[in-house]
Amino acid sequence: MLFEYYYFYSSIIGIRGNMAKYWFALYTKSRSEKKVNQEFINKGIECYLPLEKKLKLWSDRKKWVEEPFFRSYIFVKTEEHELQNALNTIGVVSVIKFGGIPAKVQEEHINIIKSILATNEDLELSTENFNPGEKVEVESGSLKGLFGELVHHLNKYKVLVRIESINQNILIKINPSHLKKV
Repeated sequence: MLFEYYYFYSSIIGIRGNMAKYWFALYTKSRSEKKVNQEFINKGIECYLPLEKKLKLWSDRKKWVEEPFFRSYIFVKTEEHELQNALNTIGVVSVIKFGGIPAKVQEEHINIIKSILATNEDLELSTENFNPGEKVEVESGSLKGLFGELVHHLNKYKVLVRIESINQNILIKINPSHLKKV
């Protein structure tokens, strides 16, 4: 009797096990990120497509355009059991998995990506595997409070922020005087 009451009550208020929403990284067809983003919006699926502004040069004109920061990736926030709805969207190829299980992207990583892209810093995306470097914190400027690793890359000092769940690194050119050791 108690079980029937719980099942009835939980179905009324929508509780069926773990209803927590997590961020997942989805891999899309090439150059389909914006279309997939619009499809998710139409379906009512919470999503995040990191975009960066770039100046495009043609022979007759220049134009600022927004391009995906991570090529062929988009993030969705959904319950794990509803992930299939997102995967059935036109343009989505697969969910990023580790050990055969959909990889959850930490909310903190999504917030870091958002804050980095909101700045006017010179950014560079890298999938290179760096050796762990010295841990640093940005103590001044628009990225104050950001933690990362100091790396020397292409004769410039940069802070490396690792987004391990999608195997991507963001390199930010920064003056070492803005940094302190952690």
